Amino acid sequence: MTFMDPAVPRAGFVLVGGNSSRMGRDKAGLLLRGRTLAEHVAAAVAEAAGSATLIGPPERYRSLGFPVIADGRPGLGPLGGIHTALTASPAAWNLIAACDLPEISAAFLQDLMSAAEASGADCLLPAGPSGRPEPLCAAYHSRCRDAIGAALDRNIRKVTDGLADLRMVLWRVGEAGCFQNVNTPQEWTQYLNG
Repeated sequence: MTFMDPAVPRAGFVLVGGNSSRMGRDKAGLLLRGRTLAEHVAAAVAEAAGSATLIGPPERYRSLGFPVIADGRPGLGPLGGIHTALTASPAAWNLIAACDLPEISAAFLQDLMSAAEASGADCLLPAGPSGRPEPLCAAYHSRCRDAIGAALDRNIRKVTDGLADLRMVLWRVGEAGCFQNVNTPQEWTQYLNG
């Protein structure tokens, strides 16, 4: 476990360890404007948080040029990846994003992190017009780590259920496009043909 370093206020992580079963191939490796989707998301995360570390199989993603940490709780879904990121992070606030967000921008993520730091919350999740929280493009304080670990130990896998014991704040945004993900070949084609 890494201990928080007050000199490191922010860190960024990109979850790349999913099975991509609905896509039929690795979503992180989809090409977008000459680079992989994982590289696109990691670049935006790094600009907003000061760093970007990938959470997933190092042997698969090492060549992308970002640090990679193996999922410490493999097979437990995104909540396990979030816990791995928080366990490895030296920062107070952690920006954690899925690798399948083609419209993500550094400006949006910087605003998200600033809102989180001012919120007094344990985690800040954006919510678009529908009001549905987006936990896979969110800011997590390091104090979330133990509660998320305990939720995983209780066999909780749904991310928002794993955050139930934390002070979770929704950050309302007018447009959900920046955190819209792609899960199927049809969604990817539709996105590319815009």
